[in-house]
Amino acid sequence: MEEPRIGVFVCHCGINIGAYVNVPEVVEYVKQLPNVVHAERNLFTCSEEGISAIKKGIKEYNLNRVIVASCTPRTHEPLFRAACEEAGLNKYLFEFVNIRDQCSWVHMRELEKATEKAKDLIRMGVAKSRLLEPLEEIEMKVAPSALVIGGGIVGMEAALNLARQDFDVHLVEKEPEFGGTLCSIHKLFQANQEAAKLIKLLVEQVKNHPKIHTYLSSKVKQVTGFIGNFDVSLDGKGEENQFNVGTIILATGAEALKPTGQYGYGKMTNVLTQLELEEHTKKGKPVGQNVVMINCVGARVPERTYCSRICCMTAIKNASLIKESNPKARVWILHRDLMTYGVDFESYYRRAMELGVRFIRYSLEKPPEVIGDGKVERIKVYHELWRKEIELPCDMLVLTTPLIPAEDNQNISKMLKVSLDEFGFFLEAHLKLRPVEFAMDGIYICGSARWPTDVTEGISQAYAAASKAAGPLRMGYVKAEAINAFVNEEECSGCGICEVLCPFKAIELQPRDGKRVSHVNEAVCKGCGTCGAACPSGAISMHHFTDEQILAQVEALFS
Repeated sequence: MEEPRIGVFVCHCGINIGAYVNVPEVVEYVKQLPNVVHAERNLFTCSEEGISAIKKGIKEYNLNRVIVASCTPRTHEPLFRAACEEAGLNKYLFEFVNIRDQCSWVHMRELEKATEKAKDLIRMGVAKSRLLEPLEEIEMKVAPSALVIGGGIVGMEAALNLARQDFDVHLVEKEPEFGGTLCSIHKLFQANQEAAKLIKLLVEQVKNHPKIHTYLSSKVKQVTGFIGNFDVSLDGKGEENQFNVGTIILATGAEALKPTGQYGYGKMTNVLTQLELEEHTKKGKPVGQNVVMINCVGARVPERTYCSRICCMTAIKNASLIKESNPKARVWILHRDLMTYGVDFESYYRRAMELGVRFIRYSLEKPPEVIGDGKVERIKVYHELWRKEIELPCDMLVLTTPLIPAEDNQNISKMLKVSLDEFGFFLEAHLKLRPVEFAMDGIYICGSARWPTDVTEGISQAYAAASKAAGPLRMGYVKAEAINAFVNEEECSGCGICEVLCPFKAIELQPRDGKRVSHVNEAVCKGCGTCGAACPSGAISMHHFTDEQILAQVEALFS
């Protein structure tokens, strides 16, 4: 191995690091460390000027190791790795040292100690970088087709987007017809367009597109494999279908909560949910002269703390439609707060007030009360603005309930090895850095399966997910991250602990020379290190995080 020539680039990160760490002092210290042939500081290393400095340093000083001491690898490591590659250096000869999150931000009142800790962290990084080795990523072929799970408007839009890019798409819907929840909707805000017309148009396009293979009354039974090579089994209509896809889009949507036992729902004949009201008005049934709507029924309460976001707009839309069809009707919306985000929604809300819809604020501590026997006759509510209790006549009570996770989410989560959040919705890899993606490569998410979403947002997410899913299909191959686990088969005892603990199911026991040993699927492994930490035989190590490299860091810390 050639003699390490290490270059260290220390970032001020504006004032995030520079205000609490004496960066010039740190740079002068780093210059004295063994094998460091160049050290400099940058105001923002992630800027174009900072990236150019890294490339220039690699060529000018013949660097074969690069360290950036700055913020967090979670956001910027790919950027710095790419800079190394562009300068002709293997990207796995790059080491990231976090002196912001792990130093300056946690020691804002201890400037001298923060500076000393930054020196320690960089010294440890230098010790590890001396032992870094170039790694190569494996290429894997990608099957030029995709699976879309969920045939609502979001799933259909995602399927059409991929099909128009000339990819084969398998669109699976568990119900006998496409459209999802939108089949029950009367009109869509803001244009008050009839949902049935939109659904009919999309269904025709889906069924007539030669690249889309549709499966109604079907469920995904099993999915195995990894990005580029997923084997899918479907169960539906008494037959089983099997096919191979490169990427998967999850668009299973959500369900409307049925508030059984609340405000007389299920007991009194004139109590409906907003979704039931949509079906009621679609059929042209009368709603009466006095309509009361209660928002946040089952939402923003201890057992379900989240706001469903679209409920307020649904209530405002239906209230406006009632006033438009019968201007003499009286409509009240009882709310705790109103979520009308964005200029267009705010305008829609103002228009509802101009039509005569009245808004009354109540509190969680003093919820509305239903008065009636077998049928709601009046609603008693404490008016927060007037600071007094009032009674409203009521011919129909409409409960605005949140969207809740679909009942299949748990099973799908286990099958696809993707995460759910605390409420049961599917969890993106990162809200800002990796939207519509899962931590599991090759699987993408859109629509209300990830969080309650209106139609416009859902379609935008469908396009985003389709764009992400099309990337590997268009390339025809993907490269697996080279930071993964590897097994010394001679030391492996075949205990199987690693197989059980692996969160990505990347390890399995295989027969070798009369015994069973662990085998790592590099395409699936994420290099989390769980297996290496748990292996009682010490047979598993991690590329880029070998025992020698980690011990070198420990020794450097206490040297």
